Amino acid sequence: MPITHRIYNFAAGPAVLPMPVLEEIQRDLIALPGVGMSILEISHRSKTLESIMAQAEADIRALADIPDSYRILFLQGGASLQFSMVAMNLLGAGQVADYIDAGSWAEKAIEEARKVGQVHVVASTKAEHYARIPEPHEMTFSPGAAYVHITSNNTIEGTQYRRLPDVGDVALVSDTSSDMFSRPIDIRRHALVYAGAQKNMGPAGVTLVIIRDDLVRRATGRKSSLPTMMSYAVAAEHGSLYNTPPVFSIYALGLVMKWLLAQGGLAAIERVNERKAATLYAEIDRTGFYRGTAAAADRSRMNVTFRLATEDLEKRFVAEATATGLDGLKGHRAVGGMRASIYNAFPEDGVAALVDFMRDFERRHG
Repeated sequence: MPITHRIYNFAAGPAVLPMPVLEEIQRDLIALPGVGMSILEISHRSKTLESIMAQAEADIRALADIPDSYRILFLQGGASLQFSMVAMNLLGAGQVADYIDAGSWAEKAIEEARKVGQVHVVASTKAEHYARIPEPHEMTFSPGAAYVHITSNNTIEGTQYRRLPDVGDVALVSDTSSDMFSRPIDIRRHALVYAGAQKNMGPAGVTLVIIRDDLVRRATGRKSSLPTMMSYAVAAEHGSLYNTPPVFSIYALGLVMKWLLAQGGLAAIERVNERKAATLYAEIDRTGFYRGTAAAADRSRMNVTFRLATEDLEKRFVAEATATGLDGLKGHRAVGGMRASIYNAFPEDGVAALVDFMRDFERRHG
């Protein structure tokens, strides 16, 4: 029997999208107003797409207060490709790149950067199963590093930076894939920010890169030695249109930016996200039946991770939750347990439904 109602999607990504965005896509999918063809069919050289991309960029700049000294690029390949592109474009011969290892995706970024050049791990919490973010006093930075790389929110382990590391004048590069635009971002403290769209910004397929002009110039010096599609300089020179871009994904991302602006911007959506996370963590901490896995000071507002007493009980929890319309709660295969991803578009009534289920499950199995 076909599903005719929407369930609550706690998946880590691709993740839930705002209902108004889905409804607008549904209305316009056959034919964009005034165009007469679907967004899936329009030419990437058309004035229509130029307008869509320009509006998306303008809304991103307004939303995050991004100055003209930064370029906004719409790329492909997800954050995983950025692991390579960052090092290939910014790490010169004889230079060292600093990385803070606070999660599984940071570890993957380090692995890719080491294929390009010398990497120094500033600090790591791997020995603690990435249950926390390294403290400032634990970090040892390299003099004259090419850049410092962080992963702002650790999707698998459920931790999130509350404050940025003090890197001085060194370029700060941040993978913000799982918390981009979930809170205000001080872009002026960053030299480069990148994020796959499929958690907070839209469907899979487009990767947002915000890069400061001086790093574009640095990348320009390496352009001749890089594959064309791996060059920030080429992407910037061609306005993200060197080849056919992910048209539909950019269009949908633009709709999500309009939705975020309509919610009141990043400060407003942060308040909603804080409220959702606080409600869920309060239930996790209420009796001890559930156990949070991330250090309290570093708990993510996007990915709430917790365990139960046994793996058998966790399997039962997932099965029963799924049967009641609470989908995607199984933790990442690398760590197990539970993970509730409550990104920007995840509704507050979905968090309330999960809390009700958790209390009922505890009553029956506690």
